[in-house]
Amino acid sequence: MGIPLPTPAYLLGLVVFGIAGYVAYRRGRKASSPTLKWVGIAMMLYPYAVPQTWLLWAIGILASAWCYFNWSS
Repeated sequence: MGIPLPTPAYLLGLVVFGIAGYVAYRRGRKASSPTLKWVGIAMMLYPYAVPQTWLLWAIGILASAWCYFNWSS
């Protein structure tokens, strides 16, 4: 029909980075860290705007690494 279906790797990235974003958002709210909270929101929403699987994983890994290194701030 002309509408390509997402790959399983894309769907897995959608779920993984959505959950990671939710965890970061909750931690940002609890620790009163607005930056961590907004990165968490971005991680939950960006997969819907990125059409390529490799780009989804690249952005997700970078955002997850940023959250990891700024977790205790």
